[in-house]
Amino acid sequence: MAEPVKFGVIVFPGSNCDRDVAYVTRDLLHQPTRMIWHEESDLSEIDVVIVPGGFSYGDYLRCGAIARFSPAMQAVVRHAAAGKYVLGICNGFQVLTEVGLLPGALVRNRDLHFICDRVSLRVERTDIAWSQGYAKQPIITLPIAHGEGSYYADPETLADLEANRQVIFRYVSSTGEVTADSNPNGSLNNIAGISNRTGNVLGMMPHPERAADAVLGGTDGLPLFQGLIDALTIVPLPA
Repeated sequence: MAEPVKFGVIVFPGSNCDRDVAYVTRDLLHQPTRMIWHEESDLSEIDVVIVPGGFSYGDYLRCGAIARFSPAMQAVVRHAAAGKYVLGICNGFQVLTEVGLLPGALVRNRDLHFICDRVSLRVERTDIAWSQGYAKQPIITLPIAHGEGSYYADPETLADLEANRQVIFRYVSSTGEVTADSNPNGSLNNIAGISNRTGNVLGMMPHPERAADAVLGGTDGLPLFQGLIDALTIVPLPA
């Protein structure tokens, strides 16, 4: 029988999507899930760490700027360096850029307004664990809810991201075209989500956990979690 995938969800003062993520991994997908308080530093038993959305430490200074110094995030850096998996969603994406696990930064939305909406995304590659569940579904719809979600990087970093195929999700029209109108926040190159070079760390502004249960009106976020579980689940060979 296959071993379950052990998830850990970081909880900061100000997190508000931590329980949403746990509902998906624990209740929908039946994987062991532990809530990890920001002062904890032992992640040794965790396979996948999720840094959820919200307003960590009230987003004082700037989004993610204080969270990066927490004991839990220092442990997450070590977790990622060991090749284990890390997902940052919305504020979690901001934290991952602040702590240096992902390049670039998330800045104020183009129109300086908080945006709460559903957007179309194109899955740019499906050959990594995070996105393999979308092999037959290149265009998906996920919710967004952010005020500082505009992805920015210097030209060299941006060119490297594209050349190394680190852009995993891109804002597009409902038919899959990259257009200015389909870009909700002014992100450069319509970037909605990126990975590190090795593909074990993923950051994204849209919320897959809010589109994982049909009761909420859509399940386009579920393949992200299910695909990762499928990639990490190892079925022991018969004795």
